[in-house]
Amino acid sequence: MQERPSVLIVDDDPTHLKIYGWIVEAAGYHALFAEVRLAGVDLPDSPADLVLLDYRLGGRRAQSLQVARLIRSRLPEVPIIVLSEELYLPDDIAPMVEGFVRKGDPAKLVDQLNQLLRPSPSTPAQV
Repeated sequence: MQERPSVLIVDDDPTHLKIYGWIVEAAGYHALFAEVRLAGVDLPDSPADLVLLDYRLGGRRAQSLQVARLIRSRLPEVPIIVLSEELYLPDDIAPMVEGFVRKGDPAKLVDQLNQLLRPSPSTPAQV
């Protein structure tokens, strides 16, 4: 039996961690959590296959960029999806991430997870 891909959710709000954890688990993935606090963030030792990163951590944009850099230094090949209330992916973090989802759109979030974590089946050969 193949293990479910893991999604690391990084946010400063424990309620958001729970909500996005439910969405991730309902989509068939394993949720890992990292709460951002004033002193920083402790990333879990468990490997992740994808990271969901809140853009506004503690109300400050710069902090999300610092956390993205930390994630890239420890998990350079792992895709990052930014979660935000912004209408578009913010320019400052865009070069470091593979996806963007506006908060409050769980269907789009699940779609992005599936695109990045489940490879497309190859087209069967026609006979």
